[in-house]
Amino acid sequence: MEREINHNENSEGTYDILQNAAGEILIMIRQRRGGPENPRFVYDGGETALLYRSRESSVFLGGINPNARNPLKAVDEVLVAEIDGDEVAREYVVPVRIVRSLKSVLN
Repeated sequence: MEREINHNENSEGTYDILQNAAGEILIMIRQRRGGPENPRFVYDGGETALLYRSRESSVFLGGINPNARNPLKAVDEVLVAEIDGDEVAREYVVPVRIVRSLKSVLN
C-alpha cells in the first residue's frame, strides 16, 4: 500500500511523491521529451530537489512537503514514473545524491 507524502504543482507541472510500506519512494512527473541518460536525484533535505534526467533535461521539484523530507533522505534510490495522461510512459530507477546545499550545486 502506498501513501502520498507530497503533492505539488509548480512551474514544472504537477508531481507526486509516494512511499510504500517498505519505505521505497515513487516520484511521478509528467512525461518529458527524450529518455533519461544517467539520471540523478539531487536533494539537500529541504523544500527543493532537482531530478537530472539528462544533460538536456532536468526537473525542479519545489515545495516538498515536510512529511516527505526524511523519507527522501533515507533512501539510496527512487523510482521515477513519467506519466502521459493516465498511462505510465516510462519508469526508471534513479540514485539519490544528498548534498549539503542544493543552491551551491546549482551555482
